[in-house]
Order: sequence, then C-alpha cells, then structure tokens
Amino acid sequence: MKSNKIPVFYAMLAALCYGVSAPIAKIIQTELSPVFLAAFLYLGAGVGMSAVQVFQNDNNNEAQLSKADLPYTIAMIILDIAAPLLLMFGLSLTTAATVSLLGNFEIVTTSIIALVIFKETIGRRMWLAITLITVSSVLLSVNNFGEIVPSSGALLVLGACVCWGIENNCTSKLSLRNPLQIVIVKGFGSGLGVLIIALIGGNFAMNLPYIFAALVLGFIAYGLSIYFYILAQRHIGAARTSAYYAFAPFIGVVLSLIFFREVPTVSFVIALAVMIAGAYLAASEKHTHEHTHIKFEHEHRHRHGDNHHMHEHNLPFNGEHSHAHIHIALSHIHAHTPDFHHSHTHRKT
Repeated sequence: MKSNKIPVFYAMLAALCYGVSAPIAKIIQTELSPVFLAAFLYLGAGVGMSAVQVFQNDNNNEAQLSKADLPYTIAMIILDIAAPLLLMFGLSLTTAATVSLLGNFEIVTTSIIALVIFKETIGRRMWLAITLITVSSVLLSVNNFGEIVPSSGALLVLGACVCWGIENNCTSKLSLRNPLQIVIVKGFGSGLGVLIIALIGGNFAMNLPYIFAALVLGFIAYGLSIYFYILAQRHIGAARTSAYYAFAPFIGVVLSLIFFREVPTVSFVIALAVMIAGAYLAASEKHTHEHTHIKFEHEHRHRHGDNHHMHEHNLPFNGEHSHAHIHIALSHIHAHTPDFHHSHTHRKT
C-alpha cells in the first residue's frame, strides 16, 4: 500500500494545475463564448495527454479500460459535458474569485454521493468539514445578505459542482485503469460533445490565438489536473481526494485578486475563513481500525511487499506491474483510506 503522502501530493498537484483555470478562463472568455471555451478546454486535455502518452514508456504497466467499464465511462463523459457548460456560463455572470472559491462545493456533492450511492466511509471529522464547506458555499451564493437574493452565476457554478460530484465518483470507479487513457477518453469525448453543442448554437469563433490559449489551459487545468486527481483517487477515495483538492480555489482567488483587482466583500472574507477551516478538517482526518479483507480478484497496477499483494507469479516481474490477481482473505489493523482494497463496511464511523 502506497504511503498516503504520495496520493496527497498527487491531489495537491491536481489542485495546483486546476487552480489557474478560473482567472485565466475569465480572460480568454472575453474573446470566446462560454460553450466554445468549455469545448477547447477538454479538447486541450485530450490532445495534450495524447502527446504525453506517446512519450511515456510504462503504459503497459497499467490496466486498460474494458467493456465492463463502459457504463461509468459514458456517465463520466455526459457529466463532463454538462459541468463545464454550467461553469463557463456561471463564470460569465459572476466574479472569477467567487467561482474559484465556490468550486469547493464539489467536495460536498462528491462526499454525499460517495457515502449514499457508493458506500464510501465518511467519519465525523469529514462530516464537520462538509458542513463548514456547505455554509461557505451558501454565503457565496447570495448577492446581498439583506435581500438574500440568489446569484444566478453562483447557482450555475453550484450546478456544475453537482455534476462534477457525480462524475468524480464515476471516475473513482475507473481509477485503477490507465489514468492517461481515462483523461484522453474524457477529453476527446466531452470536448467533442461540447463543441457540437457550440456549433449548433452558433457559438463558433475563429480567434486562433485565444483558441490556442484555451487548448494550453485545458491541457494544464483539465488534462494534468485530472491525471493527478485519478492517481490520488486510487489510494484515498473520491471524498478525500476532493477534500485535498479544495486547495485549488484558493489559488484561483489569489490570482483573481491580482489579475482583476477584485476587492473582496465582508461576506467573501467570512466565507473564505469558513472554507479554510472546512478544508483543513477534511484534509486532516485519520482512520485506523482492525478490518477484514474478503477474497476477491481484480486487475490494476501494483507492487509487492505492501501486505496486500502477496500472490505468486509464473513469469518474472520487476517493480510495478499490472495483471489480474487474487487477494486472499486477511484481517489486520493499520491506517487506511477507502480505496479499492478498503471498501469494507463499518459498525461505527
């Protein structure tokens, strides 16, 4: 079992790559429509990660997508078509800083869906974090506390977060597969889908410099970000990866304040403080108890010597490798997260 520090590092890299998206997309949006921009962000991810795949030598060490993964793959693409459309329209109606910070509501939807539908374990500390993040999101969803009028832009961003919350859990079910392959399928599938919508809606624009900028931003903020996000999900699950990913909006907020000189309101500052507290609680949760692994078989990239992969080989191997293997029944105690090897039930959380 890989040390949790490495998956957390992957999650933080994902956050860093995505954190630049809102303020830079706000600039690109001055020349490209929201739909057209969303299309090229995902296409940039597909094109960029395809180029990375050409130069990567260890793709054979990863398990590939199969027919059994098709339902989650289709759901992932459809949700990734809807989410960026909602986000880009929301970005056009509110400030980049608000969009960046409100993106943390994705943690709430991801965690609730992970618990209710996919039965991922969430403890009291995580629930407190989810509550604080929800409160912060509500604070950012209104224009004026005196009138309590919902902001249409903020509500659209919340809708995108719900779509991404469902999509995160679908992607988590694929996280043992080749992450490059997942990002490429996601990028081209979602990008082409949104591009067709843009062309039907007459949102076509041939501004080549801005299209190129959108492709580059998509490679970084969607391609590399999703790639590292999937690597983190393998080991710490959907809910906890989203919690660490909460670092991303803070990057966007800082860049927005620098680029656009947006003066934060009192409610914005309060929401930021509450969001930081929630993100800290989510990221610092610990989970240790005696648990039992049942006997089962699956395929993914792994290495031996972690007390979970102790099967024998007919052929020699060196380091990490991928093949179908059987896990024996085993009971032990150690700190763990709800990855594919620790999806057991709990009497108490």
